[in-house]
Amino acid sequence: MPPVRTIATRRPTARAASFILLLTLSLLLPFLPTASPAATLAEIRDRGVIRIAVADERPYGYLNADGEALGAGPTVARHLLATLGIDDIEWVETTFKDLIPGLEEGRFDMTAAEMAILPDRCGRVLFSNPNTSYGEGLLVRASNPRQIHAYEAFAERADELVVAVQQGAVQETMLAALGVAPARILPVTTQQEAIDALLDERADAFAATGLTVAQMERLDEGVEAEFDFEDPVIDGKEVRYWGGFAFPQDATDLREAIDAALADFKQDDEWEQILTRYGFLKKDILYSYRFSAERLCQPQGG
Repeated sequence: MPPVRTIATRRPTARAASFILLLTLSLLLPFLPTASPAATLAEIRDRGVIRIAVADERPYGYLNADGEALGAGPTVARHLLATLGIDDIEWVETTFKDLIPGLEEGRFDMTAAEMAILPDRCGRVLFSNPNTSYGEGLLVRASNPRQIHAYEAFAERADELVVAVQQGAVQETMLAALGVAPARILPVTTQQEAIDALLDERADAFAATGLTVAQMERLDEGVEAEFDFEDPVIDGKEVRYWGGFAFPQDATDLREAIDAALADFKQDDEWEQILTRYGFLKKDILYSYRFSAERLCQPQGG
């Protein structure tokens, strides 16, 4: 029987390993997904339709049972786009947490959800100048049996209160800044899921903007907006947001055109009437002029 031959194998050198890696990447590169550039304003006009996302959040942007887009964002957006010669809009309903990824992946051209303009978001998408401003609120079970009046209660009280929060919304960051433990936060994706969590007593309150909870209390008699809500104060500042339209990072010409149209429309009484109709207060309307998107995108900008 012939002797068994043992063939010794050697690990590739670092240089050889680098060559193999580069060769593999070069072979795979044509098949890897790539982000497509955002459509320009001219391209949108040529194709005759723009894709706009909403997040089913009243009164900011939502679709009714007939598929009609309503809310402050869509109503104002419809007017702005008409002035730009774009009348055909494809409305896309998605979750709030999917708005930014959807823009990054090119699934829609802009959002009309009155998303708060925040520095971390500005690193991923472009924002128009503010269309609205708004403060905070709490949705609780009818008569507020747990007597919750502030976000701080979820960090300070010893009775293990649980707060529901829409995934991806700024309230997640705010509650963390106030010291609320993750175990006391219940993530939800829709307003109806939040209401169900309250009624099933899986959560004691739902944290959202004041306008949102004011609209939600109309959906079920078992819940209500807390009337004596105390505005949260973080780093010595009362919390307030400025909402705008969002675009992919390279959609600069579309953003600039929307900004110009919005600046003109905010001088028209119709703009204020739209916001008032959806529940925005005089303070909310006046505060919308306070900061530009550029200012809000800076860490100290609000």
